Amino acid sequence: MTDYLLLRLYGPLASWGEIAVGESRHSAVHPSRSALLGLLGAALGIERHDDAGQQALADGYRFGIKLECLGSPLRDYHTVQVGVPPRKFQFRSRRQELAADKINTILSTREYRCDSLAVVAVEAMPTAPANLPALAQALRKPHFALYLGRKSCPLALPLDPRVIAAASVYEAFDSIELLSLLGLNDSYQPQQPWPNRIDRQALRPGSARYYWEDGMTAGMDPSFQTQRHDRPLSRRRWQFAPRREWVALSDGDPS
Repeated sequence: MTDYLLLRLYGPLASWGEIAVGESRHSAVHPSRSALLGLLGAALGIERHDDAGQQALADGYRFGIKLECLGSPLRDYHTVQVGVPPRKFQFRSRRQELAADKINTILSTREYRCDSLAVVAVEAMPTAPANLPALAQALRKPHFALYLGRKSCPLALPLDPRVIAAASVYEAFDSIELLSLLGLNDSYQPQQPWPNRIDRQALRPGSARYYWEDGMTAGMDPSFQTQRHDRPLSRRRWQFAPRREWVALSDGDPS
């Protein structure tokens, strides 16, 4: 048996950054490893410039993800003002940049996921900076504000952290009902039958996607494997390395 910390991630907007080149800032459909580490680091109060703390965080945890609801895509068009620095000068703050004598405007687009719902299973390694019960307490009373990938993406439901023991990632995920994920209980009596046709199209119950990292006991056969560039190497330099991720697709009927 393995101990897992289960978290619920839901918000009206989420952005799980992919490789950013040029003006476009793309989002994956499910949380990235770097975003989840940032969530834990914010809860524990680990500063971004704390290299040793960030390294311990990256080496201390592994993640499995159950994507209950894909959500719908949203693309936002941005115009951003940037200051032009004098020769051999570097801005130290955004305020200093905007106070520059010369200001330019750049264009960018940013992608988001609307109303996506995911459950994350956190597995702690022996070198983890905090054990799972301590991490759960930190997530209930975080040191810094928590958000879903970007600061403009706040949580819409509490994380509801809970530590459970299970033989595999799949068994851990299977222990939680969809109503519980939505913040409802068994006594919930909707005025209309639930889930109705529109609910099934949006939430696709029974057709979740599962993701997990190397070394985790999955308890299910992978449908395929993929590669993501979301393993932090340096928060200071904003550098990330590739890693392998396993994916399993369940057979649900969305109709």
